Formats: sequence, structure tokens, C-alpha cells
Amino acid sequence: MNAGTNPQEFRELIERFAELTDPAAGAGVNRLAYTPLERDAHRLFATFMEGLGLRVWTDAVGNTYAEKAGGEALPALATGSHLDSVPAAGRFDGIAGVVTAMLTAKWLVEEKISHRHPVRFVVFANEEGARFGRACIGSRFAAGRFDGAELDSLRDANGVSLAQAMTALGFDATRYAEAAWNPRDWAAFVELHIEQGPYLEDRGAQVGIVDCISGSSRFELRFSGRASHSGGTPMHLRSDSAMAAAQLMLLAEQLALDKDHDTTRITFGRIAVEPGSISTIPGECVISVDVRDTLPERQKAVADWVVREAESVAHKRGCAVTVHPLAVTDPVRLPDLVPDAVAKAAANQGVSAEIMASGASHDSQLVNEVCPAGMVFVPSLNGGVSHSPEELSRFEDLARGCDVVKGVILELDSTM
Repeated sequence: MNAGTNPQEFRELIERFAELTDPAAGAGVNRLAYTPLERDAHRLFATFMEGLGLRVWTDAVGNTYAEKAGGEALPALATGSHLDSVPAAGRFDGIAGVVTAMLTAKWLVEEKISHRHPVRFVVFANEEGARFGRACIGSRFAAGRFDGAELDSLRDANGVSLAQAMTALGFDATRYAEAAWNPRDWAAFVELHIEQGPYLEDRGAQVGIVDCISGSSRFELRFSGRASHSGGTPMHLRSDSAMAAAQLMLLAEQLALDKDHDTTRITFGRIAVEPGSISTIPGECVISVDVRDTLPERQKAVADWVVREAESVAHKRGCAVTVHPLAVTDPVRLPDLVPDAVAKAAANQGVSAEIMASGASHDSQLVNEVCPAGMVFVPSLNGGVSHSPEELSRFEDLARGCDVVKGVILELDSTM
């Protein structure tokens, strides 16, 4: 039995997906959720799987599945990830996990690997949250954790609602509940992903075994001051909304750098200043806030602290501040079943591994509400940069990670 994944084959599939991008959007990969380009990527996956003779289908919300039947009437083992991207993304985030699913399916078919459980290969829609501000929507549908009111309330920068975007692609958003997985049908899920950080490369480890996935608290803060002439208004008489926001951001950075907040991440990814004139003191400044942590109590405490500090800074600078909640996702401690199988598969293949937490959110944390989930990380290069055209992983590392996923499926198939 030859389990060795060909790095060149992995590269070719990564490059095929990278071609599905909006060239007018600029550098990197630009394939936002619930757009024709995301559906094109799902079709590439579906066509590949159909070529292997697998059963392929798409659910009511745009998640795409393929299945290789097992020898017994058992719940399915599964692997997969997502194909949407943030703006100006790299080639590997999500796509590496989908390519792993494709090459694992190819291996099972071509090597005539027998297995008791059916094996399913999953591509979730809308993981990133870049378009609608809500991450892991496809897997949230699958987990039965989606709030139907968000079909209308979640809107992109052009005011298009999630429901409208889905309808434009031929999906009936009102049927979203049909996409929920039945726990009796799913045994376990394993997802390969690039680390999106420097830990594995710094440690010299070949794979990461994820035991915890960070949660996130996301909201917007609107600082309201007074727009006025930049030359005529003395510094000590200003109510500058942008300076209030800047002061808060620096205070938050200092908090997150404290040794007692080693797994805390605070990001202000969007900043909008009004009226946006070079000669006008900003009257309004809106910033997005993304608080992440592996500890749920600390995640909440830090998010609450950011709001309190925003109110304090705004008051001192003669401004007001309002809070607009976006989304809260709790951290997830993954059960031992799949991480243990990852550890065993890596050891059997002589692959060095490190147990670690994920600072980023992933579909696996939603899937874990239906069946036990786990993740295999592969090293990220360039200091771990991700969500950037500079995102990079070695194809040899990706192929090795794919082999570990194959081993995980066989290990779970023999023990569950």
C-alpha cells in the first residue's frame, strides 16, 4: 500500500484553484464567499471527485460533498475545509485542506483501500467571514447553529444580504435548516490546514496536533467627535474621533502584549474616518474589533475591557462611542479522539509533531458540535504570514500532512 502523496500533484491542484480569482481585485487570491468564483472552485472539486466515481452533491446552502462508500453501515469519517478567501489572500488557506481531501479520495480509489466506514469529503461555503462579517457560515449551517435572522441582517459592503447573495447563485436561503447534519451519520472529522503562524517552523516540527481552537468576539466601535477645520482648531480644543480610536488601539496592544495574556489577540482590521478630508478633523471614526483567545472567560473579559476603555478614552477626548456587536464564537477544546489518532498516525510515519492551539477560527470548531473533530497543521513560512499573497508552505510539508490525514482515517476506521 503506497500512501505517499506526490508534492507536485499537490502543487498542481493548488495552482488550479489559485487561477480562480478576480483579477480586477488586485494581487493575491480574491474569491469571496457566495460569489460565482467560489462556486467555480466548488465545481472544480466536484468534477475531480466525480472523475473518481464518487457520489457528489451540494446541500441547500452551498456546501459540497463527495462520498466513497464503506463496507459496513456505519457513520461517516470525513475530511475537508473551505475554498473562499479574504481579499488579497494567499493560495493555501483552506485550499490545502480541500486538496488533501481530493488526494486522499484519489488514494483510496486508486489503491483500492478497503474501509468499514463511508468516507466523506467536505467543502464548506463561506468560512472566512470576509464578505458578511460572520465566519464559518457553511459549517454553522451544518452544525445547526445558524440564526435565521442573519440571512437578512448579515450584509456585505454593498448592502447585499446573505440571503440575496445565496439566491443569486440559485440557493433557496429559506431551506437553510435542511443543511444541518444528523449526528448519527457522522463519526469523526479531520481537517488539514496551514498553521498561519510561526510556531511549527520555529520548533522544527513537521506537523501540529491541534487540541484547542481560539474563539473570537467581534464588534464595531463608532467614535463620534466634532468635525472642524484642521488649521483653525487648536489641539487642546479638539474632539478628534480618530485620535480617540488610535489611543484605544495602543492601549489594547499593550494589554495583549502582557505576559498574562499570552494567547490573547486583539485586531483592529477595518478603520473608516469621516468625512475623510485632509484638512478636516475627523468627526466620526469606526473601527472593527476582533478579540481572540483560547480561554472563554479571558476572551469575554478582554472584550468587555475594550468597550470600557473605549468609553473612558472617548469621554476624556470629548467624544461619544457606540458599540455594534457582530459575532461571538466560543473557544473549543477538542476531544481526544481525533488528536490522539493524529498523534498515532504521525508517529507511525516517523513525522515529528507538536501539540498546539489554533489562534485562528476554523470549520472544525463548528463540526465538533456534531461529531469529534481534529486538525493537522503544517508549517507556514515567511514568519507565519497568512491572509496575504506572501502566505507560503512547502509542498513537501503539505504532502506529508496529507499522508498523516490518510493515516488518521485508517486509524479511526479500525478503532471506531
